[in-house]
Amino acid sequence: METMGSAENEDASPGSQNFVLRRLEPSDYTKGFLELLRQLSVCGNVSQQEFTNRFQELQGLGDDHVISVIEDTDQNRIVATGTIFVERKFMRTCGKVGHIEDVVVDSSVRGKHLGHKILRFLKEHARVNGCYKVILDCSVENQGFYEKLGFKKNEIQMALYFE
Repeated sequence: METMGSAENEDASPGSQNFVLRRLEPSDYTKGFLELLRQLSVCGNVSQQEFTNRFQELQGLGDDHVISVIEDTDQNRIVATGTIFVERKFMRTCGKVGHIEDVVVDSSVRGKHLGHKILRFLKEHARVNGCYKVILDCSVENQGFYEKLGFKKNEIQMALYFE
């Protein structure tokens, strides 16, 4: 757990905000985690029991699937999140690749470098867990943000959605 007071956020508002970077917890269901994800994509209606079941399933994957969050402890609300999962491969002498997904910062706190903090945490998680690279998909609008954090454009992404 990493605490980030307003002194670490150059552009934090005059009202003190305390941000804590940590892993997702079951209680985050009531702290707006799903509402935050809805700023990124469709979540549907997920009951608290469904949330708990999925949380337990993902927790069983250990360090191969980590959801990080930043909580605004003044507001008791999740304001940023990002996920990393580790793919185990035969290539690169049974190497590992970190996949970063679902990075979003609440629109009310953008500009406070919370996205940078989430990405640094996820990249470090991949490094200490032996990944030889980290990859992610992003929109063209967000490309510059990721380039500032060391990512480089590499090929293209394709998707096939099942309805």
